[in-house]
Amino acid sequence: MSVAASHEPAPNRAASAHRALTDARPDRVTVAVHAADLVLRVGVVQQLRQRPEIDLLDAADAERAQVSLVVVDTVDDEVAALLARLRHNNATRTGLIAGSLGPGALQRVIECGVAAVLRRAEADQDRLLHLVLAIANGEGVLPGDMLGKLLTHVASLHRSAPEPQGLSLSTLSTREADMLRLVSEGLDTAEIARKTAYSERTVKNVLHEVTTRLQLRNRAHAVGYALRNGLI
Repeated sequence: MSVAASHEPAPNRAASAHRALTDARPDRVTVAVHAADLVLRVGVVQQLRQRPEIDLLDAADAERAQVSLVVVDTVDDEVAALLARLRHNNATRTGLIAGSLGPGALQRVIECGVAAVLRRAEADQDRLLHLVLAIANGEGVLPGDMLGKLLTHVASLHRSAPEPQGLSLSTLSTREADMLRLVSEGLDTAEIARKTAYSERTVKNVLHEVTTRLQLRNRAHAVGYALRNGLI
């Protein structure tokens, strides 16, 4: 019995096989990169394209991305509008890579639903991969110094503002307050789990319960709220 030979050159066949194998991996994170500046976009895309854990989507498929990365120099009204649009897409979680970001701008992007922030100067391949995987896993990522500035900024604003929906501060348990305090110190889920001797799943559930019950947007918003009201 004869077998028909492929007319595709060997290197091309190998490349096709590699693409097919890579495309079949179910654990790859789909990522869309948004940047008005082509140079900024290409820089991030080239870094992520080398990683087998990442599946980069074209603009036509961007709405189905698990993670949307917005790459900017600074945050202006146009960027805020894009972040607000992405926030309404339940299929994606958003990360921001910015050249510069003051405390006021940081609060603004968090209120727009951004889950993680990375300085563009620090956006090497390993940090980008960590950012994407953390976002896909439901984590928040914020440099420690940024978090400190954010907390100081939030604490200086609206100290007498009413609580969301008139909820009482007594609804925050000791465990919830302890975990929020650890978040404020820059610890991630795994580190909080080790500190408190709870499982990572429990830590996630507790923090999710706090943000949901108090109708807050994310962990950073919950920390700012707790700090402003003297809970931590």
